[in-house]
Amino acid sequence: MKRREQSQTEQLKQALAEREAQLQEARARLAAVEGSTSLQVGRALTAAAKRPGRSLVRLPRDLYRLWRRSGQTNHSERRRPASEPVRSFDAERQEARLLTGVAGGREDLLIAATVVGPAIQTAVDPYVRTVPLRPHDAQIVMDGVDVDLVLVSSSAAAPGSPWAHVGDPAAADRTRALHWVLESAAARGIPAVLLDDAPAPPALRELGFDRVHQGDAGVPLHLFNPVAADLAPGPAAVYVRATPDQPVPDVLADLGVRVVDADAADLPDALRAANVAVVPGASPETDRLRRRAWACGARVVTHSPAPQPAGEDLAVSVPRLRAEEPTETEQRELLRRVFLDEATPVRLASVLDGLDLASGTSGTDLPLRGRSVAVLADPAGEADADQLAADLLAARLRPAEVVVPGTAAKLPGVKRLRAEGVTVRTVRFSAPDTPEELTRDTARDGEDGHGGLTAQRWAALAERATAPWAHPWTRPLGDHRLVDLVCAAECSGADAVGTADTGADPDDPLANPGERGYFDRPTTGGQQYEFVSAITPELARTALLRRGWRPREWNRRGSRLLALGPDHGTGADPGGDGSSHTAAQTGAVG
Repeated sequence: MKRREQSQTEQLKQALAEREAQLQEARARLAAVEGSTSLQVGRALTAAAKRPGRSLVRLPRDLYRLWRRSGQTNHSERRRPASEPVRSFDAERQEARLLTGVAGGREDLLIAATVVGPAIQTAVDPYVRTVPLRPHDAQIVMDGVDVDLVLVSSSAAAPGSPWAHVGDPAAADRTRALHWVLESAAARGIPAVLLDDAPAPPALRELGFDRVHQGDAGVPLHLFNPVAADLAPGPAAVYVRATPDQPVPDVLADLGVRVVDADAADLPDALRAANVAVVPGASPETDRLRRRAWACGARVVTHSPAPQPAGEDLAVSVPRLRAEEPTETEQRELLRRVFLDEATPVRLASVLDGLDLASGTSGTDLPLRGRSVAVLADPAGEADADQLAADLLAARLRPAEVVVPGTAAKLPGVKRLRAEGVTVRTVRFSAPDTPEELTRDTARDGEDGHGGLTAQRWAALAERATAPWAHPWTRPLGDHRLVDLVCAAECSGADAVGTADTGADPDDPLANPGERGYFDRPTTGGQQYEFVSAITPELARTALLRRGWRPREWNRRGSRLLALGPDHGTGADPGGDGSSHTAAQTGAVG
């Protein structure tokens, strides 16, 4: 049992014992009141007043009997159990915890108590289980939840937020509450991190953080991505201001460039609609805005108030780039760069790397857990196994694990994967010592379906996988295809990603189960990212593959299917595109 689950179980047991003690004490007090002479005398007088006829005649007799019994004491009824617990302050604190509405966390996400700005909160929500703290309930919430991390951002001190001006001597109450949170975290061995993403009172950085990170939480690709670029109308050029009071260059005003603020709610749509984004060159926000524009598929031009003798004038560069849409290969490579180096889960894993988390925590790589891919494969022989190993080891995003039938575990290619540090899991399709188990060099005759395997066989392989995503390997992918698939899933929130299924192969029972209905007509509009009703799956949620459904049924059963267009170019070599990424295993867990 994890430390977090054990702690919460002990807290619930203690709260239940306190409630039982309160109920027992209430019952004893009620019995004492009902058995008291005063209550019985009152009942006798009330009955006599309601029925004066016969009750008045019996009233002296009833009062005499009560007087006779009042001198007798029943010590057995008045004795209280010696082991009865006494109500303590913990019971009142447990009641206060119930009012906060804090629920238990998930094992696949870190639990972080957050004092952050709204932008940071929105960015980290899909990757970290957050428990927001407010100045008036910080102590109650910290006592009621066993968190793994305390995450604070300088943007939380912005005016208008609950923690406005925290760290400033004028806001002593908020500073005192945050200081108590940090002291409580230190006493419990919980690390505290400050994201220094905005101007804040200097005293905020001196409150006692284990780590201060200069920068924000990276690019949240679930907000900034080119998936809905064709649906975002607007001008082909946009000027992003770091602050609302920043002046707009005259040349951009003459060109009719749209102006949008860096913290505007419609910034993602404005960047998706633009072919070129102009950002201020001499601003702390330059790098952040450039990465967001790249993620949305727009080229970036920096503008500096000082003249640049070697640079191209805005009057020339903006019209030229506005008229030329970025190529699909260029957009893909820009998005890959952000996905591998600057996305929010990568930034969180980098910030948390090296922190001394409490024992029982799964690790600082949990933000990247959502990118883990299990490759499901059934190589027919040594050639297929060698091709599988060469393909996966050359990919820019290395899979977390590979699942193969038990008959393929001894093939040289599979052994090479295991030697390179890739986790290999095996599944039995048939009984041991059968001819099928003993021979692997023959083709799989008689099997039909996607990639030569039926949906039930893919489901059997997926049942053994532990990663949240699974890729049914049927042919070599190339260096970039797997990273593009995982990136598309992270950007869109789709349940499966692949190529649009046009139904061209009528002999494939897995891809063509019968006559199509109205909602099964595929869409082939040529876009790079398009939600369709049927795909040939290249990446799917492992839980979806485990059900054994045919891919044509996925849309009708409520799954969101994203068709990813082909990559029409090889792109730059890993590490040669200006990014800091060189290792193939970035984003992999396992």
